[in-house]
This record gives sequence, C-alpha cells and structure tokens, in this order.
Amino acid sequence: MPEKMQDLRDFIKILEKEGELKRITAEVDWNLELSHIAKLNEERKGPALLFENIKGYETPVFTSAYTKTSRVALALGMDKTSTIVDIARNWSDKVTEKLIPPEIVKNGPIFENTLEGDDVDLLKFPVPQLYPMDGGRYFGTTAYLITKDPETDFINLGVYRMQVLDNRSLGLQLLKGKDAEVMLNKYWEIGEPMPAAAVIGGSPLGFLVGSTLVPYGTSEYEVIGSLSGEPVEVIKSDLTGLLIPAQAEIVVEGFVDPNPENFREEGPFGEYTGYYSGKAKEEFPKPWLKVERILHRNKPIFWATTVGRPVTDTHMVQSINRTAELWTQLKRLGVPGIQSVYIPPESTGRFWAIISIKQNYPGHGRHAGMAVFATVLGNYGVKGVIVVDEDIRADDIERVLWAISVRYNPIEDTELIKKGRSTPLDPSLPMEKRYIVSRILIDATTPHEWERKPILIEMDKVTMEKVLERWDEFGL
Repeated sequence: MPEKMQDLRDFIKILEKEGELKRITAEVDWNLELSHIAKLNEERKGPALLFENIKGYETPVFTSAYTKTSRVALALGMDKTSTIVDIARNWSDKVTEKLIPPEIVKNGPIFENTLEGDDVDLLKFPVPQLYPMDGGRYFGTTAYLITKDPETDFINLGVYRMQVLDNRSLGLQLLKGKDAEVMLNKYWEIGEPMPAAAVIGGSPLGFLVGSTLVPYGTSEYEVIGSLSGEPVEVIKSDLTGLLIPAQAEIVVEGFVDPNPENFREEGPFGEYTGYYSGKAKEEFPKPWLKVERILHRNKPIFWATTVGRPVTDTHMVQSINRTAELWTQLKRLGVPGIQSVYIPPESTGRFWAIISIKQNYPGHGRHAGMAVFATVLGNYGVKGVIVVDEDIRADDIERVLWAISVRYNPIEDTELIKKGRSTPLDPSLPMEKRYIVSRILIDATTPHEWERKPILIEMDKVTMEKVLERWDEFGL
C-alpha cells in the first residue's frame, strides 16, 4: 500500500518513487512559460512537474499534482489504480465514520523563517502569471484561506483565488454564500477586521479538501484528519489567533477589511470554466488581505495549478472531493439504494452529477435525483443530474449514454426546475443574472412499477468464467 504523508515534501517523494513526477531543470520563466508548459503537459496526461530553475528565483514550483486519479489516490494513501468512484466511496466511508480534530503543537518547520515589516514581500516567491489576460500574478490557485467565525470560533479552510495586488496585498475572490464571505459579513457587523491566513503546502490534502463544500460548522481540518487517519498538527498564531499548519511551506497572515467601500479591483482570471472572469463593469471590487507577516520553511516549495479549461488538477480535485461529499450528504439524507456517485472532471467537476441506484419503489429515481439538488453541495451550481440503474456504475460514461438512449423517454423522464442557486462564474449565464440557474433531472432508469420490463441481454456466467480462464491462450 502507498505510504502516508505529513506534508507536501513527503507527497513529492512518494510521487517520484512511484514514477509520477518529472523534475524540470531547464530555466523556465514564471511569466506565462511555466503555466503553458504545465498546461500542455496536463493535456497530454503527463506527470506532476517540479520546476527547479525559475528565472530570477531560487524557490521551485510544483504543478500538475492532481491531473491524474492515480496521484490523488496516492495522496489519500490508496492504491494508485483506484478510480474516482473508489476514492469517493473510501472518502465518504471515512468521514461518515469519524472526524478527527487537529492537534495543537507549540512549534513546527513553518516558523523557520519569519518576515515582518519592510521584509514582507509576496513576490519573494515565484508567483506565476498564468494566462495572457489575467489581471496579474496569482499567489493563490492551490492556496487555502484560513478564517474563523467570530461568534463560534469555527475554523474554515477554503480554496479561493488570490491575486497579488502589490507586495503586501492579496485580492480575494470570496463568492456570495461561501464560508469566508459569510464570516466576513459577521466581522462587518461587529466592526472588526477579519483575521486570515493564506497557506501553501502542509498536508497535500489541504488543497483537495479546501476545495469542497462541506456543511458550515464542519472544519476541513477534521476532514483531513479523518482521511489521513491522524490529526493535522497546527500552531495557534500569536498574530491572528488562527490555527495554522505546522508543516506548511508558506503562510501569509494578516487581516481583511470587511468594509465594501475599501474593497479593490481584482481580476480578470482564467477560471476553471475555461473562460476569464472578473473585472467586468457589472462586478463589484473585492475584499483583500493586508499582509502583516509571512512565514516560510527553509527552501520552501511553491505549489500552483494552471486552472483554465478542463481537465486540470483543479477539475480533478473538484470531481473527487465533490463526488465524495455529495455521496456523504446523500447518505445523511437517508436516500436508500445509492450504488455509486460521480461528478465528472470534464463537467468542470461541478455542473453535472450521475447517480446509480438500486430501485426499491416507484419514483425512486426521482427521489435520488431531487435529493442531489437538496444537498448543500448539489444546491450550489449543479445544473443537471442523471440517474441510472444499479447495473451501470456512475462513472461508466459509455453505459450512461447507453442508458440515456434506451431507458430514457424525454417527455416522461425529465424534470425541469426553473430557479436554483448558481455560481457567478458560469459563462452560460448573462452577466447580470449569474446567481440563478435552471436545472434538469434525467431519470434514465427503467421504471420500477413496470410489470413488463425489457429483457436485458446478459452473458452466460459459466461460459464467461471458462473464457476468462483461457484468456491468455487467445493472445488478446
């Protein structure tokens, strides 16, 4: 079985051992060249990359970590042959069984270097310019922002894009309803700045878990602990009072002014939808993190992702963590008969869900499909659900398309919902109406109540066993 790991460095070692990492020693420019190499590599389904020679910098940059399922499996301590459905089932089982809170320790390698006052400089690190029309260099593409609810002290980890506005300011994309945005509004009500910390590295699961939609009040630290089987080691910051990962590569700490009058322009940015977003006339300025202190390990590693159109590690991460969390939430809703769940990375890892069920009663397919829209995860941005019978795995796209062709009658088996919560990043919607989206449920199951069901062609089991025993003999 793959090894467990505490931090990004352990993950990189394991990837190299498993033949899943390529070191790039040639000089590479942080301005577009790095991202374009990574993007082309990702489209060719290549390995994770560690750029060791960035023009003008000594800090290496790690990219393309999760563009293949095998590398996500390794990060979770699973066999590298595991599929997305396998990973999601394992994830759901673990977080349903037990959540493991973080362990507070007194010190860690993140305090090897402390930059304060005039020494604070975000461009000390090789922050890349990813795409030609991006508004600037983006420090946060894999970074997660740590924030705290001022009323309950609930700690949240969320992956949000973060643009370098100047040497000590990070623009934040906190969409409406996201946990950090909810918290920021609470700080506005009490008239205080929101403490925040942007983190790169630490557990490789930080980027994975921080990108998902867990219910408000559940800390991602607990989910990471559950998935790794041990608590995340954290240190209580003497500056912000936040719990920061002891094993992180880089932590940027400071405060966010919640007053909208003091927000600043951020963007555009080449988003995971494959389109630019931000800085349109219709959009409002964004909150930003005033950096008071930077912590980093000796010889830190900068971790980035290309984002852009599918499939990058952003889409793979969203596919896996959202598949797992949707499965978990459907379990908690008590929906029976769920066999497998899948949110394809090609759908940007968020807009379409596929559910396989073992039917127990008439209308079961509708129940499962509507339940998706009722979950915390499915309520935000999911536009379509396809429900199939138990003989088809949710991730078997060829069979799913077959089911839509031979088990789906559009006039009878389609449900349309006119209004649902959308993401403002959805380019299929007009700029002024991006918070509402319509939804579709495609029930591609054979109705449970039919007395005369079509007879499915099945192969003879005895003959199949004999054929498989002789398979090598056929030279196939």
